[in-house]
Amino acid sequence: MTNPWEQLLAVQALDTTIRQLDHRDRQLPEREVLAELEERLAANHARTEKAEADKHELVRAQKRIEDEIAGFEARIEHENDQLYSGGSSDPGMLQDLQNEIAALKRRIAALEDDELELMEQIEPIDAQLTELASEKAELDRQAQDATTRLAEGEAEIAVERDKAQGERDALVADIDDDSVARYEQVRDRLGGTAVARLEPGGVCGACHIKLSAVERDRIQHLPPEAEIACEDCGRFLVHA
Repeated sequence: MTNPWEQLLAVQALDTTIRQLDHRDRQLPEREVLAELEERLAANHARTEKAEADKHELVRAQKRIEDEIAGFEARIEHENDQLYSGGSSDPGMLQDLQNEIAALKRRIAALEDDELELMEQIEPIDAQLTELASEKAELDRQAQDATTRLAEGEAEIAVERDKAQGERDALVADIDDDSVARYEQVRDRLGGTAVARLEPGGVCGACHIKLSAVERDRIQHLPPEAEIACEDCGRFLVHA
């Protein structure tokens, strides 16, 4: 008679292998590497956004100055037209025009100084943005490499898992449904291990606790296919 518990012990070994493979998959070092790279890329993005916003404000201020300078230059051109058109010979009016042109030029010179100061503030931001772009490109490259390695690791584990799962499915197909169902219930309840070998000396192969003398004596008189369970952990035991 086929011993379902011996068969389920083999299933248990494959389930343990599958569980270990799943754990190995979760612990692939590339996952941690990618998580760290994602954090660094997020920080890079935040710094880039801040630098771009700072530059945008400076560029807007520079544009306002340029527009103001253009307005003053247009006024100077208009005043010059009046000054040299010969439309007026009034010395006082001509002097006023000259004074106005001089004042406008002084205002333009001051604005040009302000613009130069803004340009000097923009220069280090441009350098920072260039550095951030270079950093992002390197982080993207590292992330791509890690993603490739992760996919390779996952694929390797998947092959092993599919092999173990195929072997498990073949074994389970030959075991009666009731035994399989009870095995699954105990496995879910007791952290993945439902059946173990009864080791020499009457020790449970799962919890490693020695069965009582009475229980050991009882088991010795049972056939191998009989259902027995550990007194302490409740897992099924396979005995010779």
